[in-house]
Amino acid sequence: MAVAELVRREAELQPDDEPKVNVDGIEELVADKGYHSSAGVQRVKSYQVRSYIPEKRQKGQRHWEGKAEQQQAVYQNRQRVRGSYGKSLLRRRGELVERSFAHFYETGGLRRCHLRGRENILMRTLIHVGAFNLSLILRKLLGAGTPREMKNRAASLILRLVLRIACQFSPETASELESASTTAAPAANRPINLRPRPCRNPAHCTTG
Repeated sequence: MAVAELVRREAELQPDDEPKVNVDGIEELVADKGYHSSAGVQRVKSYQVRSYIPEKRQKGQRHWEGKAEQQQAVYQNRQRVRGSYGKSLLRRRGELVERSFAHFYETGGLRRCHLRGRENILMRTLIHVGAFNLSLILRKLLGAGTPREMKNRAASLILRLVLRIACQFSPETASELESASTTAAPAANRPINLRPRPCRNPAHCTTG
């Protein structure tokens, strides 16, 4: 019903533009194993929608006496989930949906909301989700979604600039500069060797 309402609204507001919503409605459904049930999969199939819902781990063997339609729907869903296309859809769901939920509930601390009233909770959730969407827009435009990340990227940019300047001096050039400095200047005023030193413990060094 929500998708049909979006299609109708787009047809009224932008009749000449290409619709952003699928005109045929929902054709595929991807969900986690918490939504899997034989009756639910059969109901989705009755809507002429292809479901990709992983099954829960069953104890023992299923009995399908008098449930031929549910059995057929469950087996077809199982076959789609085990295919390459179904696995790709589940990976996309984990990337686009589950990561967002992790930012909201785990990192953002929205698993518990100590407010009174559904309207206040809805307002708090909308502000939280709006900030998350703003961070996505900033990350798309600037390459950093938070001020701390922007600060770290600025420091890494300066470090890369310094390393690039240092890499301009090849080992031959650096040795020539060092030999020339020893003859022209005293030993206490030798220039600093610009070649980077290897890390003592490469396992704990991010740059190697």
